[in-house]
Amino acid sequence: MTELRLPIIGYMHSPYKEKFGIPRQPNLVQIESYVEMVAPYNDILAFEGIEEFSHLWLVWQFHNNKNQQDSIKFRAQVRPPRLGGNKKIGVFATRSMYRPSPIGLSVVQLKEVKKVGKSVRVYVTGSDLLDGTPIVDIKPYIHYSDKVDGAKSAYAQLEPERMQVIWTEIAAQHKQNLLESQKIDEQCINELEQVLSLDPRPAYQDDHERIYGMNFANLNIKFKVLTDSIEIQELQELLYE
Repeated sequence: MTELRLPIIGYMHSPYKEKFGIPRQPNLVQIESYVEMVAPYNDILAFEGIEEFSHLWLVWQFHNNKNQQDSIKFRAQVRPPRLGGNKKIGVFATRSMYRPSPIGLSVVQLKEVKKVGKSVRVYVTGSDLLDGTPIVDIKPYIHYSDKVDGAKSAYAQLEPERMQVIWTEIAAQHKQNLLESQKIDEQCINELEQVLSLDPRPAYQDDHERIYGMNFANLNIKFKVLTDSIEIQELQELLYE
């Protein structure tokens, strides 16, 4: 079998610190993140003219799969979350991370390309990438050819419904304390609520009494999923060593 080796040109920096909670498609949550380019690709001249494009394709590597190194185990069928996690369909009819080549593709909105010291950063919104994701290419999105009117998307034709996000009195106080101490800002809260509104639970879990935990940015969040809403129970600052 012939292997294709691709260089890593940069790494994503995003508030998604774990796979749990990451939107299942790009542009469902308008968070800001950035790709930090690595040498020799951290040359600002490589981005000349990119500001004329509003959106970009990010080509990236699924780098945190438990069975990624076991290339012998080919999964011909997987269980898409949009189908409840119960029905199996062909892996090439999904965007599952468990595929022969662990390559992902996301459209994001370009904010700016900025030189920070010796680093070059590509700031974007709408990313669905885990913090630390290796980036293997960046390409401009071409509207007339990449947008296909009347395209059919099978089980993923419609955007997932969103749930109302509510705060318990204790969680609201935690939020206020963090805001007043400038440990977080309103943008972080807005992004967190967008993430939770998509119901980040695995599709097969439906326990209204269970308290779930999730790390996002510098926060640890405890929440419950009720019938038609997400209830935030606790909000604590993550202290990294």
